[in-house]
Amino acid sequence: MSTDDAFADAYRAHYWAVSRFVARRLDGQAHDVEEVVAEVFSIAWRRRAELPDAPLPWLYGVARNCLANTVRGLGRYRRLLRRLGNHEAAHQRQTVESPDTERPGSWVHEVLARLSPADQEVLRLTTWEELTVEELAEALGCGPGAAAMRLHRARRRLRTEIDRTRMTVSVRAGDDRHV
Repeated sequence: MSTDDAFADAYRAHYWAVSRFVARRLDGQAHDVEEVVAEVFSIAWRRRAELPDAPLPWLYGVARNCLANTVRGLGRYRRLLRRLGNHEAAHQRQTVESPDTERPGSWVHEVLARLSPADQEVLRLTTWEELTVEELAEALGCGPGAAAMRLHRARRRLRTEIDRTRMTVSVRAGDDRHV
C-alpha cells in the first residue's frame, strides 16, 4: 500500500475519533475544533511516510501538540481582547447560570480539574479515548513502563481527590443535620 493510500485509510478510519478527542478538550468551540483537526491531518499528510500501522495513538499525539499551540494562541487572543477592552467581562455582559443548571456527573469534572494537566490527559486518553497502555505510551511519546506508571499515579491522585470530595460532602451533610 502506498503512503497516500495509508494516509487516506487513516483519515477515513480516524477522522471522527480525532475530532471527538479535540472537541472534548476545547469544550465545544466548533470553529477551533475544525481548525485543530485540519492541522492534525495536514501534519499527518506531510509525515505520511512515518504513519505507523496503527495510526490512531500517533494521531492523538499530534493532536495534543496542535491543541497546546491552539490553547496558547487562544490565551494570547484573550489577553489582547482584555487590553483592548472588548472582552465581555469589560462590558459587564457576563452570563450567570442558575444554581439548578448543574449537569449530572459534573462533580467528576470538578475533581478531574483539580489534578495536574498531565494527570488529566493520561486519564482522558485511557478513559475517553480507550487507549491501552501501549497506545498511551505512543500518544505520550514515552515507553510503556513510563506510561503505566503515569497512569497508576494519575489514578491514585484521582482517588485521593474523590475521597477528599466525599469527606467534604459528608461533613457538610452532617452539619446540615445538626441545624
